[in-house]
Amino acid sequence: MKKTTTQTVRINGARVRLVTQNGRVTTKAAAPLEWELQAAQVRRLRAMPEYAKTAREAGPGKFTFAGDQNSAKRGPKARAQALAAGLVAGEHDVRVYMHGGILGLIENKVGNANLQPSQVARHPLLAALGFKLQEVVRATSEQEAADKAETIVRGWLTATALPIAA
Repeated sequence: MKKTTTQTVRINGARVRLVTQNGRVTTKAAAPLEWELQAAQVRRLRAMPEYAKTAREAGPGKFTFAGDQNSAKRGPKARAQALAAGLVAGEHDVRVYMHGGILGLIENKVGNANLQPSQVARHPLLAALGFKLQEVVRATSEQEAADKAETIVRGWLTATALPIAA
């Protein structure tokens, strides 16, 4: 009888998947965690020249953003506090605020992971309210997630650019 076990551990600080089958252990790099993809995107978006840190820097072709971690594990008290304060299940991971009051939304998934039921309900609701700039980034590395987020935001900035009056 073949028995296979899999677990993810840290070896020298790196996440690694250990697969044991018939007494033989093999290792391979573990997929990143969703928050790691988001953190890579945050670093990349902050480094873009179009990123506005202050009101003085804001204007056409500029953006700022905010991230969420709705999926973070919380104890019963912290969960009750978050819900009372307005945390909504299914919210996107990153909100991109662009000049002219335009909002773009990015959801991250590792590989081919499915959207959660709350996201399947929430995302179409936001689209029905007029928030059409929504993207799901599927990535298997931090680099890929950052590249995709930058491409998406640059596309949004180009598509939503308002003509500047002469």
